[in-house]
Amino acid sequence: MGIVLAVAGATLAVATTTAAPVQAATPAIQISRVYYNSPGSDTRSNTSLNAENVRLTNTRSVSINLKYWTLRDNTGYTYKFASDFKLAPGASVYIHTGKGTNTSAHRYWGRASYVWNNTGDKATVRNSAGTAIDTCSWGGTGSVTYC
Repeated sequence: MGIVLAVAGATLAVATTTAAPVQAATPAIQISRVYYNSPGSDTRSNTSLNAENVRLTNTRSVSINLKYWTLRDNTGYTYKFASDFKLAPGASVYIHTGKGTNTSAHRYWGRASYVWNNTGDKATVRNSAGTAIDTCSWGGTGSVTYC
């Protein structure tokens, strides 16, 4: 759409534009999936605890060092990347609730009880400065949510 002005016998056409809505930027580290209700009965076995997990994905084209980054629930249970951990571009890492041997794709919280509430909860990932980078919430139905 434009505006037409008549000034002293001359006609001027002035173009106008409408700004597009601002889209939220994709976070560098995204909570891409939360498996909050592990399959079967909640027996607190290590297998059941490890089926409860959060997938973090690096959405950037460079590696990101997650040293001192945290993942926490609404209650305050907090997993901390205590040492250098570089997540490659486009790669994902799974944070499992139970015990296991840490690898480049799987990290283990070492807990003996569940973290993520089946009835609804919120996962938040924060960088080393404590700034919230991404969140993911869910209600009380299902077992998994994609964020």
